[in-house]
Amino acid sequence: MDIESARGRAVVVQPEEGPSYWQPVPANGFSTIKLTQENTGCDVLSSGFQTIAAGGRVRAHSHADQIELQICFQGKGTVVVADQEHPLCAGTTCFLGPGVRHEIINESSTELVMLWVIAPPGLDNFFAEIGRVRQPGEMTPEPFPRSADIRSIEQESGFRDVE
Repeated sequence: MDIESARGRAVVVQPEEGPSYWQPVPANGFSTIKLTQENTGCDVLSSGFQTIAAGGRVRAHSHADQIELQICFQGKGTVVVADQEHPLCAGTTCFLGPGVRHEIINESSTELVMLWVIAPPGLDNFFAEIGRVRQPGEMTPEPFPRSADIRSIEQESGFRDVE
């Protein structure tokens, strides 16, 4: 599919809309998917929000053939990009090209919320595959382990250099 398939299309997704998945340790928290090929009709990107629990983190990794944009909306912590630490707070924006190793560490006592946009898509499927379905407003589950086949899921999703 090319960019022309998106010409004239528009999708508006409200805060409470979109599939949401509880995430395993060490991130904990949840990810809510907003834009996918299914709702946009376009296969150039996907997006959503990742909420990282207090004290949680997204393990260091890179993406083989994807470009990722991350914007922090809430919380404080550190983002490690190519082995360099940067403060992370509301408004911090990260452009991450293919092969750039990155990690997000929530150092606050509250949730850290990040918008992610990735091109081409795939992160949406990854979150669905490793997570557990979440209903808005339900109680946070006890932390749960990653899937036993996490490495193959990561490889299929384009993850590389995973810690």
